[in-house]
Amino acid sequence: MDLQNAAARCAELGNITRLSIFRLLVRAGKTGLPVGEIQNRLGIPGSTLTHHLQRLAKVGLINQRRESRVLHCEPQMSAVLELAQYLLSECCSLQAEITAVKE
Repeated sequence: MDLQNAAARCAELGNITRLSIFRLLVRAGKTGLPVGEIQNRLGIPGSTLTHHLQRLAKVGLINQRRESRVLHCEPQMSAVLELAQYLLSECCSLQAEITAVKE
């Protein structure tokens, strides 16, 4: 993961509606939920929901798959784990550098 991808994922999760959608999908598990179920549970108008789902999919936080007429949205937990690892990858490394300079 690079800085640009990490920033894009953080930006999409920084929106209250998209974060609510993503958290709902995480609670549903890896099989996710149909779009209609997301709409019913969160009370988001269809066109607005479509917009938010497209943005989450664009940065790889969700996957969409069609089963007949039903569109399912699945959380991509590997993308979240990748983001968390990126954010924590240099944890405390600056502290060692500061300590070395003081000595």
